[in-house]
Amino acid sequence: MKIKKFYLVLLGSILTFLTITAFTTVNDNGVNKTNKDIIKFSHKTHSGSIECAECHTKVTTSSSLTDRLIPAKEICAGCHDVEDEKNCYTCHYEDVNEPLIQNKSQLYFNHQIHKSGDKLVCQNCHKGIDNVDYAYQADEPNPSMKTCYVCHNEDSAAPSACQNCHMSTVNLKPKNHQIVNFNKNHKIMYNANPDDCKMCHNNDFCENCHTGTTGFSNTNTSKDFYTPYSPNNNSASINQQQITTVHDLNYRYTHGIDAKGKSTECTTCHQKETFCVECHNVDGGDFALGGVVPHSHTSNNFVLPGTYGSGGGEHSILAKRDIESCASCHDVQGGDPNCIMCHTDNDGIKMTNPRTHDQNFLSDLEGDWHNDSNAICYTCHTDANARPNGTPGMGFCGYCHGANND
Repeated sequence: MKIKKFYLVLLGSILTFLTITAFTTVNDNGVNKTNKDIIKFSHKTHSGSIECAECHTKVTTSSSLTDRLIPAKEICAGCHDVEDEKNCYTCHYEDVNEPLIQNKSQLYFNHQIHKSGDKLVCQNCHKGIDNVDYAYQADEPNPSMKTCYVCHNEDSAAPSACQNCHMSTVNLKPKNHQIVNFNKNHKIMYNANPDDCKMCHNNDFCENCHTGTTGFSNTNTSKDFYTPYSPNNNSASINQQQITTVHDLNYRYTHGIDAKGKSTECTTCHQKETFCVECHNVDGGDFALGGVVPHSHTSNNFVLPGTYGSGGGEHSILAKRDIESCASCHDVQGGDPNCIMCHTDNDGIKMTNPRTHDQNFLSDLEGDWHNDSNAICYTCHTDANARPNGTPGMGFCGYCHGANND
């Protein structure tokens, strides 16, 4: 019994090996061969004075891609003296006498109909083949879906059903659909050329994800799209778009993290200037463009006018306690307009502006403000004397040099 099983397994292995190798040609290094390894040839050289059909004579009468459409030796003999052995190595490699490779196709295609009925030129479908040596080197050696769709679309008489051309419609995914994060980046491809998407997809396909749930009556279209949590679309209700295929249900409360670290991914579906501003606007109460305003920011004494001795409200205490939290939304180095509206020193006189630094801050360092007019200090210290090599004792320079502002 064991011997019988062994031979069954062995037989199965042999059949599998023969199946795999039947349609594969490899060279001595184990690398898949192309016709470039079998013969020396140039389409570019021949296309100048010879029509395609003069060599590919069977194409005009072929109704299947299983027909052998590669020129035979007798066709070449019409121009080349194939009987003179001196000429052999003009085209052939030494000791390489195997037939040219014709790849197996997964398509139904009739050259005869396309040549006789529509009078198509070969280069209409085999683009760039007349500019290269070997067919596989062309920009589009075989027609792409985009090329076929010029004729095979819903608005023309040519058949457009997938099964008319494809032997199998299983896993007909274009290469650009197989990249990582395609679901998050597909909008970029759609915006670049929506007609490419329409070759295979209609609005019904898109609405598998982009559609309203029960209780939401509107239909999503390209001009009327329901955005979750939008104040203009009854965001307080339970009506929520089926966007959970992309975002979690509670994404509203955590999206700020991704908005900072993955802003490029967000913009593949959302335009900040129009989408985000629906919630994050100046008049939106607890919302702002920089993010959702923390509860502490809503207190009446959060921001108070103040100079050196009068404080500045609750925000100054929080900033001293945890400036990193402030930096998660604000540029604390002086670039944020929310901060620089108050924290600026345009006169160079102490005690007249909100305190930003501790007493004697950096006074013991030879800082870059001495020789670099673009030093960060000059973002807020903008008085006329605030510049490298300013006059000691005046304005900004008087903070450390001289006693005028002590």
